Amino acid sequence: MQTFAVVDLETTGHTPSKGDKIIEIGIVVIENGSVVKEFSSLVNPGKTIPPFISNLTGIRDEDVHDAPVFTEIVDEVIACFTDAYVVAHNVPFDLGFLNYEIQDTGRKALQQPVLDTVELSRILLPQAPGFKLGQLSEYLSLRHDDPHRALSDAAVTAKLLMFLFARLEVLPLETLTQLQSLESRLKSDLFEILQAYMDRAAFSEQEREDLEIFRGLALKHIPSREASEEQPLPAYASFLDLIYEKDGKLSDFMARYEKRQGQREMSETVFDAFESKQHALIEAETGTGKSLAYLLPAIYQSLAKGQRVVISTHLTQLQSQLLEKEIPLLQAMVEFPFQAALIKGKQHYLSLSKFEKEIFSEQQDNYDITLTKAILLVWLTETNTGDIDEVQLPSSGKKFFRSISTDSEGYLDPRSPWFSRSFYQRVRNKAQHANLVITNHSLFCTDLNSDFQLLPSYKMAIIDEAHHLEATAAKHFGLKLDYVGIQHLFNRIGTVEAGDWFYRALTETEAEPALSENWDTLWQQSKAEADDLFRYVFHFVLEQNRRNTALNDIGRIQYRFEKEKENMQSWNTIQEMASRLSFLIRDLIHILSQLKNGQGGRGSNSLVTDLMDEVQSFIDLLQIVIDELEHFFFSADPNQVRWAEIEAHGAKNAVYLYSEPVEVASALFEDLFAKKDSIVLTSATLSMNKSFDYIRERLGMPYETTIEKKIQSPYQYDQQVQLMIPNDFPEMKYGNPEAYILAVCEAVYSLAEVTEGRMLVLFTSYDMLRKAHQILKELTEEKDFILIAQGISSGSRARLKKNFQAFERSILLGTSSFWEGVDIPGSDLSSLVIVRLPFQPPDHPVYQAKSAQLKEMGKNPFMELALPNAVIRFKQGFGRLIRSSTDRGIVMVCDERIVKARYGKYFTDSIPEVPISYETTAKIIEKAEAWL
Repeated sequence: MQTFAVVDLETTGHTPSKGDKIIEIGIVVIENGSVVKEFSSLVNPGKTIPPFISNLTGIRDEDVHDAPVFTEIVDEVIACFTDAYVVAHNVPFDLGFLNYEIQDTGRKALQQPVLDTVELSRILLPQAPGFKLGQLSEYLSLRHDDPHRALSDAAVTAKLLMFLFARLEVLPLETLTQLQSLESRLKSDLFEILQAYMDRAAFSEQEREDLEIFRGLALKHIPSREASEEQPLPAYASFLDLIYEKDGKLSDFMARYEKRQGQREMSETVFDAFESKQHALIEAETGTGKSLAYLLPAIYQSLAKGQRVVISTHLTQLQSQLLEKEIPLLQAMVEFPFQAALIKGKQHYLSLSKFEKEIFSEQQDNYDITLTKAILLVWLTETNTGDIDEVQLPSSGKKFFRSISTDSEGYLDPRSPWFSRSFYQRVRNKAQHANLVITNHSLFCTDLNSDFQLLPSYKMAIIDEAHHLEATAAKHFGLKLDYVGIQHLFNRIGTVEAGDWFYRALTETEAEPALSENWDTLWQQSKAEADDLFRYVFHFVLEQNRRNTALNDIGRIQYRFEKEKENMQSWNTIQEMASRLSFLIRDLIHILSQLKNGQGGRGSNSLVTDLMDEVQSFIDLLQIVIDELEHFFFSADPNQVRWAEIEAHGAKNAVYLYSEPVEVASALFEDLFAKKDSIVLTSATLSMNKSFDYIRERLGMPYETTIEKKIQSPYQYDQQVQLMIPNDFPEMKYGNPEAYILAVCEAVYSLAEVTEGRMLVLFTSYDMLRKAHQILKELTEEKDFILIAQGISSGSRARLKKNFQAFERSILLGTSSFWEGVDIPGSDLSSLVIVRLPFQPPDHPVYQAKSAQLKEMGKNPFMELALPNAVIRFKQGFGRLIRSSTDRGIVMVCDERIVKARYGKYFTDSIPEVPISYETTAKIIEKAEAWL
């Protein structure tokens, strides 16, 4: 009989050694799958409970005033764990904290075996959206009555544990056996538990049609694609009637469906572009329903013409929406079958041949890599795609995955036993036969600029979130090189002395001993030269920027290389160092080439064949480094802007080198618009001053063959939004913005009092965000506001957004990435504050280069570049507030230039007509309170 004591603690903080205390404990004891005992008690911590903890748990000082101190309940607590596994959701925290308190009473710490349900969930539920207890209970539909209360959390953790045991029950013997081989390096004491499930699996006679066992790995069985019967197509207008009109398919499949004229209008425009073989620019404002609007003509045209349509998005969030929501809806609605496929870059897909070597190797891995292997083993029994984006890996696991992704395997020989099961090959095959191929802008642009075909051939494409196309194309038509990347490559190859990959390659291929004689010395010299080069560049950039220490949005100093302006002595030194590094790398390539060309007597060995593929892959990667060094330090291409970024307070070799074309219009015209029949670009933010001229010129779209269309939003903005601009802020002084920031913070605080938080504050500078956070922290400390700040509060953008929505009276401070792609519908967001008009920093290297080019052409860089970019960014920020027809809220713009500057009307004219107030802060707050 196995007993499990599931414990949860609520505490005043995370560090008992610094005086944090338990304020509530809950324990649920399970025997034979049933709850046999529960224990719960509030605990008097003997100190004040912080406001954040009270907000989170609902436990206040008065609730624990008469509660027992821990010493009074300690024996009852210890008794619950007799002969039991200690189970907790994050067991190192709960058990560590509990043992600290137990030992503080003079008793011995608990020494029982442990199970961590966070770790077990990561392994056994690899595709869960998150691993916090609330996320898992929602994902698994486990009833959780009182989150952040100890007994309720312990009870739902117990339910979770039983669910996880049920997952172990259905895993095949091979997976269980491999998990047991990893168990010693996990937190949870799983050996005996896994053995019990292995014994059951060994004697089970049930055949698993959903799995296949191949070379010792259990994989989900993926049935071959069945051809679908062709169906006759109605006329396109009749098809749209069938979908959009009253009593049509959309009203059948969508509750409370309301016909939107703009949606049908967009479907007709996309179809017209395809039929007439023209390109199109379509600005579809928020609420249009543009995804369905362009999917319908894409499906119809693909079936009618027998040609696939590529759909490219910027955000994976939109890809997920298309694949998981829109396309299944359309497949259910339309009478004729169609196929859709998602394809990403090779780095997203697991290489089974690489993973096989790793899982059966005997090397001792660290915790994150061990956990990653365990996650992948279970995931392989579930995944159809092998796309790692389905899984949340631990931090070091992401780095490990890069070494076992399809991108790392180089060329996969069709004779390989894994070729027919390769996830990447399956995706490519599926895309070849699909009507719709969904991808991202990165792969789309890489395909345009590649000698190898990454996407299946196409003549028609729809580019959603098209305002990102220029920046993405510039990035993928450019280069990036950094110290960490080079050193990581050297370390992957390794040395003879350390017994790394290179040593194994020499041994397995029975190579000539002479090859190893110079390798280690050359390898060490290459690493040292790279370190010297990047350190010198670091100090060079620091010296050039000594009068300008402004940081970009991710906290780096930037410096643009302009050969004619450089200090020739320093620049010559950099070039000499880059040349030495290039020569050393060429010597490494020479040795690798000798290894490849003289394999020895075991050339027919499959392991040797795989090693030779890896040798070629390393040769190619080292050659890329040489080419990039040549480009960064010796190239004189006038259409390329090259710059360095350094971590101001980071390592002295933390240097990142970038190169991008100054303009991509000519390349996009030649490689995309001139070669394809019809490219449709759409976004909510494409026009500037009611014209598409700016975006069309930046992207190289031909005027004479481009349809332009603006689809109005169905929302009643004049009734849903108030735009408010304070007129009493101090002047914003660059270099001394403190007075302005203080006024912003006071206005934000006053408005937050009216809206009860539920506020998004958008900054254009991380430095200003950081200073504002400090002030707001003091202003809001006594008012129970929850302050969440990008780059300060821990977590990804998605995590910060979820935290913002989870807490009442929350204020979210964001920069760059929060200006778009963040949907917070309903009452969770009542006010939006735009601190400054979003002009790009004038000292950004790309902006400088584009400005210089425009000046040479006799154009005004402000009107032709800075202003259009800022207006489009402003429209994106404004669009964060209203995401449905019932949303209502206030936009406060703290920058008076929107009213006072001659160019201010470009911003106000770019958004829907809304009431505008330009008054003192006090009157604005008063008006906001009355309106809300």
